Amino acid sequence: MNINIGDYVHFGEKYQGEKGVLDLDYWVLRDNLGKAKEQFKQVKPMLQAFEHWFGPYPFYEDSYKLVEAPYLGMEHQSSVTYGNGYQNGYRGRDLSMTGWGLKFDFIIIHESGHEWFANNITYKDVADMWIHESFTAYSENLFLDYHHGKEASSAYVRGTRSGIRNDKPIIGPYGVNQSGSGDMYYKGANMLHTLRQLVQDDEKWRSILRGLNREFYHQTVTTEQIEGYLSKHMGRDLTPIFNQYLRSVQIPTLEYRLLDGGMAYRWGNAVAGFDMPVKVRIGDTEHWLEPTTSWKPLQGVPAGTEIRVDPDFYVGSFNQTVETSLSK
Repeated sequence: MNINIGDYVHFGEKYQGEKGVLDLDYWVLRDNLGKAKEQFKQVKPMLQAFEHWFGPYPFYEDSYKLVEAPYLGMEHQSSVTYGNGYQNGYRGRDLSMTGWGLKFDFIIIHESGHEWFANNITYKDVADMWIHESFTAYSENLFLDYHHGKEASSAYVRGTRSGIRNDKPIIGPYGVNQSGSGDMYYKGANMLHTLRQLVQDDEKWRSILRGLNREFYHQTVTTEQIEGYLSKHMGRDLTPIFNQYLRSVQIPTLEYRLLDGGMAYRWGNAVAGFDMPVKVRIGDTEHWLEPTTSWKPLQGVPAGTEIRVDPDFYVGSFNQTVETSLSK
């Protein structure tokens, strides 16, 4: 139960959404009415973006409410609280340091994203809190994608990597009411952004996200259920990727050796069985590689060729060694 008491005034509007007319109700302190009427114009664009990516707002029967509160904000179901000072960014700060984080009010976008991931799809054990926070942090760059384009969204989510600590696994211990690392926000978002690259089809990726909210509508779930759904609909066993990003603190690094007329490559700093595909540019040509933790050869790579991983993959820096023969 969420109770707010103060000298509130109310204003509202209607939103024509995927399931019909949605009531939007805003409750703010009397002195902030003018600022709220301007700042809360971001609610409709938020709903447009999130209904596009995630499917219908999950609580048409209860309306959408945004309520001023004396703290930063919280995702109470159909009654999102707001305390971001009527400014864009996170208390006026761009968490991505790219400029894109100042294009939206962090609390309106992030806390509303929780209506889909936290309030519609809810973890059974707080150890799986990443289901709430990774998808909702990822919703921030999908909001940018919808309104400002794919390059803006990619720049934003990559920019948030500076806040990743890799201090402990994102999934916490089960059965003891303990969550994992705070990296569940932006490391988790970058894992999801990486999965989008693997799909190689943005409409399919969108259908997967919408399908999640349809499959698990108003349900409590486990990581295994989310992992299984994504694996099934992406057509690939994602267990090694989830083990790498959610259950360890290692960030995989593409290692390669330049050899006579070719190269060899593998994943380093990786958990056992890690086998994620990756897009790279070898010289002027784009390639998809299928590295594992064992060396694989690739012919036709001249000595001195520049090799770059697509920056939309959340992986570590290259490790390069120079050899003289493919047999090594």
